[in-house]
Amino acid sequence: MKKAFYLSLVFLVLIFSQNSVMAQAKKPTLMVIPSDAWCKLNGYMTTYDNQGTSVEVPDYKKALQSNTDLLQVITTINKLMTDRGFPLKDLESSLKKIDLESAQDAMTSSSTSNSSISENPVDKLKKVAKADIWIQLTWTINQSGPKKSISFILRGLDAYTDKQIAAANGTGAPSFTTELPLLLEEAALAHMDNFNIQLQTYFDEMFVNGREVVLNIKKFNAFNGDLESQYGGEELGSQIEKWVTANTVKSRFNTTDASSTAMLFEQVRIPILDAAGKALDTRSWAKGLQKYLKETFAIESKLMMNGLGQATIIIGEK
Repeated sequence: MKKAFYLSLVFLVLIFSQNSVMAQAKKPTLMVIPSDAWCKLNGYMTTYDNQGTSVEVPDYKKALQSNTDLLQVITTINKLMTDRGFPLKDLESSLKKIDLESAQDAMTSSSTSNSSISENPVDKLKKVAKADIWIQLTWTINQSGPKKSISFILRGLDAYTDKQIAAANGTGAPSFTTELPLLLEEAALAHMDNFNIQLQTYFDEMFVNGREVVLNIKKFNAFNGDLESQYGGEELGSQIEKWVTANTVKSRFNTTDASSTAMLFEQVRIPILDAAGKALDTRSWAKGLQKYLKETFAIESKLMMNGLGQATIIIGEK
């Protein structure tokens, strides 16, 4: 009897420990934003100059200031996600942080050409917010006599790759209520748990197999050599590829293109955390390659970012 009792006790302890670990599992950081389609439909778009080409992107600041419904629906989804243990970054707070940095950026210019900094406003928001996943929200209100219902679409997007990794959509039951948050909550509740499972499954996979990013290697014309020049007994391109192999999760990446002047690495899986246990982003990871090139081969390089998930290293000078 005593043996059976102790075995049962050990079994309960193991189950409790397993549940505790699962409860403490790291969850992805989220940010809820209106979808591009909703912003365009409601006239909340802006343009920025991308090297002479005008590009249209959502104007989240204008949307928040002009549409009180938007703040209500974001708050509702934030509450539903928070209740399920998912940490959130607030869109409005992140935009205010960008405003504080704008004055400094406006005064920053190139030391050679005096050209001003030009950055995609959405990419800038991603950099400031540093959320793992963006939740894009679209909704419409349906009227049926005195009753109203709401149809919604939720899309979870990897903030680094813009790939859709979760989705939910539905329409709530017609109701006499006119309160938008209540209509949305009633419509979304039946779908939230499955949506959250999709998000968590994707994030758990990232912890095991790494975050997917892109690395571009280019050279300045002034660089005395190219990627086929010999460094340390091998071509420089091969040395770079060896570094990428050693610094990716399970050495997972694709060398999509390689020539004497450029290399393209796609589906590059970088660790979520560095050796010290701190969050590792694409820029910090690419700076490791920059440091390696300088310390090992005395090669200077310039690092540039395109959004959160794409780094470009141009070798030859700063």
